Amino acid sequence: MPRPPLARERVLDAFEALVIADGERSATLDATAKAAGVSKGGLLYHFGSKDELVAGMLERLDALTTADLERMSSAAEGPVAYYVRTSVMEDDALDRALIAASRLAQAGSSAAADALRNVRRRWADQIRPHVRDDASLDLVMLVSDGLYFNNSLDVHGPERLIPNGDELRDLIELVLRATA
Repeated sequence: MPRPPLARERVLDAFEALVIADGERSATLDATAKAAGVSKGGLLYHFGSKDELVAGMLERLDALTTADLERMSSAAEGPVAYYVRTSVMEDDALDRALIAASRLAQAGSSAAADALRNVRRRWADQIRPHVRDDASLDLVMLVSDGLYFNNSLDVHGPERLIPNGDELRDLIELVLRATA
C-alpha cells in the first residue's frame, strides 16, 4: 500500500496536536492548516471538512491499533505482559491518537467514542484467549487503564505514580499469576 502524502500526514499531525493541547473547538480548519504549514486549500484537498479530519484521525487510530495488535500477538513475553507493559505512555503515535480521540469523545464526538470502544474491544479480544475467564480479562484491562491514567497524571509531578523497572516487572508477574 502506498504511503499517504506527506501534506496529509502533516495536517493530521497538526489536528491531533491541536485537539490534545487546546481541545476540539480550537482545532479549526484554519488553525490546523496554519499549524501544518499548508494553505487552507491544501488542507481542503485532503479533508473537505472538520468531520473528514476527525474521520482521518480515527482511521489513523485504527491503523495504529492494528499495528499494535500485530506486535502484541508476536511479543515473546505474551499478549498480557505486552499489554500491561505498554500501558505506560511513551508519547508515541498510538498514545497521541488515543489521547486526541479521548478529547474528541469528551467533547461529544460519537464517532470518537465508538472508535475508542472498538480499540478496547480489539485489545480485549486479543487478550481473552490468554486469560482464564472474564474476571481475569477485566483485571488485565483495568490494571492497564490504571497505569495509563496514573501515567497521564505523573507528567510533571514530583512523586512517581506508576511502577517502572523491577516494580513494573513484579506487577506484570502478579497479573500473569492472577489471570492464568
